[in-house]
Amino acid sequence: MRIIKPYGIIPALVTPLDRNGEIINSALKDIIDYMISGGVHGLFVLGSSGELYGLTKKQKEQVIAKTVEYTSGRVPIYCGAGEITTKGSIETVKIVEKIGGVSALSVLTPYFINPSQNELIDHYTKIADSTDLPIILYGSDNRTNVKIDVQTCEKLSHHTNIIGIKDSSGDMARMADYISSTKDNENFSVLSGRDTLIYSGLCHGVDGAIAATANIAPKLVSDIYDEFMKGNYKKSLELQFKLSPLRFCVEKSTFPVVLKEGLKLLGINAGYALEPAREISQQTKKELENILLDLHLL
Repeated sequence: MRIIKPYGIIPALVTPLDRNGEIINSALKDIIDYMISGGVHGLFVLGSSGELYGLTKKQKEQVIAKTVEYTSGRVPIYCGAGEITTKGSIETVKIVEKIGGVSALSVLTPYFINPSQNELIDHYTKIADSTDLPIILYGSDNRTNVKIDVQTCEKLSHHTNIIGIKDSSGDMARMADYISSTKDNENFSVLSGRDTLIYSGLCHGVDGAIAATANIAPKLVSDIYDEFMKGNYKKSLELQFKLSPLRFCVEKSTFPVVLKEGLKLLGINAGYALEPAREISQQTKKELENILLDLHLL
């Protein structure tokens, strides 16, 4: 297993798609360059922001290979391998292994089905046993309706190939319990998956955040982390509050439509979300424009 300690701000990248659902390679390069120039500490592809659920095997291969090519070793790459079944996740793992250049895998809980905690432990253990790539657990209750219990996280943290958890539950008490239950394992990282809770998470001891809004405002989101690490807690909190309107706006249309629209307003052709998602309303677009103006991004 390669030793890696996930930390800092890791944008959950959108996958730029044209109206036919084909990947726009030039836009993917532009997005990656924009993220890295904004000071992010890594990149996360093929997550929910990247519409993993709607991409073909060939498209997943394309996204991974092009991300590795365009990133060119500048920051670590994390890749989603969250499928409904254990077999499906392992198949995606093998795609990532074949291409190479990825530092770790993030595995979302199964969705549509509702596995027990023992089944989750078995699921993650088999995936971790199938590869030398490090695994990050990924819980997102509001999208999958599957919870990773604190006891489940603690048990899985002892697996030598499971190095962290991304918590998108929005439950600060649970996040604190994840941190407390794994605090003696220096090789295990807890990452916030809620952009509005980056500062709160850092106060409790998270190692960073996988943040969707960093697609649009990578420097602002990175500065929340960087200022906190410098001990500038007041400044970090001010930046967290500054980010909140953008995060709330993201929820005003089908995910990840607003993220793509924001990038387009910034001159990066992120394209369209897969149907049935539609383009944002004029009202939401105007609100988004005003937020970007307030953030001095336009």
